[in-house]
Formats: sequence, structure tokens, C-alpha cells
Amino acid sequence: MANVIEVTDLESPELAVFARLTEAQLRGRIEAEKGIFIAESPKVIGRALDAGYEPVSLLMERKHLEGQGREIISRCGEIPVYTADREVLAGLTGYPLTRGVLCAMARSVLPEVEEVCAGARRIAVLEGIVDSTNIGAIFRSAAALGMDAVLVSPTCGDPLYRRAVRVSMGAVFQVPWTRIGSERESWPRQGLERLRRMGFRTAAMALREDSVSLEDPRLRSEEKLALLLGTEGDGLTADTIAGCDYTVRIPMAHGVDSLNVAAAGAVAFWELRARP
Repeated sequence: MANVIEVTDLESPELAVFARLTEAQLRGRIEAEKGIFIAESPKVIGRALDAGYEPVSLLMERKHLEGQGREIISRCGEIPVYTADREVLAGLTGYPLTRGVLCAMARSVLPEVEEVCAGARRIAVLEGIVDSTNIGAIFRSAAALGMDAVLVSPTCGDPLYRRAVRVSMGAVFQVPWTRIGSERESWPRQGLERLRRMGFRTAAMALREDSVSLEDPRLRSEEKLALLLGTEGDGLTADTIAGCDYTVRIPMAHGVDSLNVAAAGAVAFWELRARP
């Protein structure tokens, strides 16, 4: 049965996860290797629950207790459900709640790269992408356009940041992902070698004179292909490009020289998706 708690004190420490903690503070809220993230809207929360994430507490407008939040509450057991009218909760969070429902959820320990890539034919590798909107959009495209997994480099932003989760519409819970590279494994050299040991050919998306077109038939014919996308502005590092099997560009018209990284990812995912 739900433990419904009326919000009367906006300074209550139990509500800090929804409004007053930074993303870094949320990551270390439970355990250093796990932490908390925030999922917004019933659809996104439902996808996180489907993926096995553990709910910690809910915050929702009172009208949703018997409305669109009812099914979510029924799936979350006896966790606290904090509630008040829309105006009160907007005073807590500083903005109207997205579809009126937030859920604090426990992070899971990230799996090994080999586990995430087992059976995969097409994966996306994100290097140093820091904008949460771009990360979320890339995950949504990856889910929709046939990527089997996503790997993120040590300098890449967190796919479980609140905005990334929201922009992805919960796709971060649908596409297997993990980090590649750590203090024990340098990126890119050792990370790229790890991909090769798993049978992947690597394709760096970069604007270079020696690049091949995205339409090059060799790319489509690769049994296992990893598509690497680089940080906003500077793109992939020179070491990463030099270490890849292909350097790939998207043919463009009207003098346009580049696309936003999320848009480029969507184009590449569709063009190079694995065929039956």
C-alpha cells in the first residue's frame, strides 16, 4: 500500500533529491558506485521500472494520485509518495513538474562492456559528449534506429542526468549501455583494442579529407560495426580517429559543413543499421 505523505515543509530533507541536490550529489546519495537519478513522467518512470531500476520515492501532484500516477504507485510498493497541489510543488522544484510525476530511483552497477555488447552487431560509442540534450537525443535515435548498445567514454556526460533521461523519453532504459575506459583502461587506445577483440570494426564520424562517404558499401557490409561520435564542436580526438578502421563523413548539400552530433548520429544509425 502506498505511503502517501502531504508536503507541508518545502525544506524537508526527504525532498532534497527532487530539488536541492546537484547531479553529482545525487550520484553519491546511496552508495558511491550507485547513487540516485530522477525520472520524469509516468511513461519514462514505467520504462525504468520495466528495466529493473529500483524506485526510492515519488513526488506528484495530488490530482495524479488517482489519475496517471496510479499505476506507477501500484508498481512501486511501499515507498514514500510525496504530494501537494501543482503550485506548492512548483515552489519546491522551481518549475511545473513534467506531467506531474517525478521518481527518485536507485542506480544500478554498470555492466561490463563485453556483457553489453554480447550479440550486438551495431553499437554507438560516445566520446566526450557533454550536453545532456544531445546525449538523450542520441539514445532515443539509437533505440529507434537499430543500435544494439551504446558505450560512453570516461569524459562523456551521464546518460542518467535528469535532462538526458527526459529527452531520451526513457530510451536510456531500453538500449543496453555502459562506460568504456577507466583509470585502469586508457581511452582511446585500450578501449578501441577491446572493441576489436570483440570483433568490431570501428568507424569514426569526422570531417576529414581522407574520410569515406557514409554510403560506402564497405561500411554496410561489416558484420559488426562500432560508430564513434565526438564531442560538440571539436568532435573526436585525433588519437581516436587515428585508431579507427574507417573515418566517415555524411555527404551534405548547400555548403553545410556539419550537423549537430545528435542529428549526425541519427543519420548514421539509419544508414548503417544491421540488415537481416
